[in-house]
Amino acid sequence: MTAISDVARLAGVSKSTASRALTGRGYVSEETRRRVVEAAAEIGYIASPNAASLVTGRTKNVGVVIPFVNRWFFGEVLEGIERTLLAAGYDLTLYNLALAGPERDRVFDFFLARKRVDAVIAVGVDLTEREVEVIEGRGKPIVALGGTAPGAPRLAIDDRGSARLATEHLIDLGHERIAHLAGAGAGSAARSVQALRRAGFADAMREAGLRPVGEPDGIVEAEMTVPGGYVAALQLLGHPATRPSAIFAASDEIAFGAMRAAERLGMSLPGSLSIVGFDGHEHAELFGLTTIEQFPRVQGRFAVDAVMRLLGEPTGDADPITPDGLPDFDRPLDTRLVVRSSTTAPSARPLVAR
Repeated sequence: MTAISDVARLAGVSKSTASRALTGRGYVSEETRRRVVEAAAEIGYIASPNAASLVTGRTKNVGVVIPFVNRWFFGEVLEGIERTLLAAGYDLTLYNLALAGPERDRVFDFFLARKRVDAVIAVGVDLTEREVEVIEGRGKPIVALGGTAPGAPRLAIDDRGSARLATEHLIDLGHERIAHLAGAGAGSAARSVQALRRAGFADAMREAGLRPVGEPDGIVEAEMTVPGGYVAALQLLGHPATRPSAIFAASDEIAFGAMRAAERLGMSLPGSLSIVGFDGHEHAELFGLTTIEQFPRVQGRFAVDAVMRLLGEPTGDADPITPDGLPDFDRPLDTRLVVRSSTTAPSARPLVAR
């Protein structure tokens, strides 16, 4: 087995210099760092993370809490997080968080609070005040990306403002009979992503002097999946006399399902029904879907940059920062409206696909 002394001898430096070069702790010139890294590679030396942890107090590991691992948005965020952590020399431990119950409690009371992570990134989950306190009480920084986390730093898009923009796009096209396919739980959790998008829809409709159209009140909740959108749209569009001429869907996957439901009911798109989604799914262009596009991989990178700054680690390119060198958590992350063929002006009468 090789040791740090072997690396130091081959590189022509002291053991402490070799250690600093390999751990990134303390100043070492780039030329010396290069020699040490090459010497370590030549003899197959790998620094022990456990030994380094005893010296630095760091595990070089970040816990990531996420509600779903099999949905497009969260997969994209994870890709951005993982690549940025690896580039910073950190590992990732993933926790798929349940909505409530003993399993969720164990994630916070044992795995995150007691096990070896330096920080936590919570992606799209609604944390309780107690859950945030458990993490921060252990001296571990926590950054929320979307979702809610009382008292914790949070990076997020402007869900409400973006939903309002999507709805205003339909209104500007001349639509007055507009409905909303909301994310499940939009009517109960006031600060959730689903609720904020529902509120943005309501803002635009109210300011235009319009009321949502459809059964029962022009707002139908759906799981934020393609099947969820399909089932909810069949419910919304099932009565020809009360059908809307346009739908704002809380996610692109809901919108994809709604498009399929409309086709099943013989409705032409966008002739008799315009649909706008939300997220910028990788298949939105294939479906010709007008959508509010966000950038989940970039968001994942920004979340890691924020955690690294809170840990006092060097970072690469990051979101704009405040004068004290920390991320600007008050600035919404970027979104944009992308107009495609799924939206157009309303027709004089409903068109039926032949």
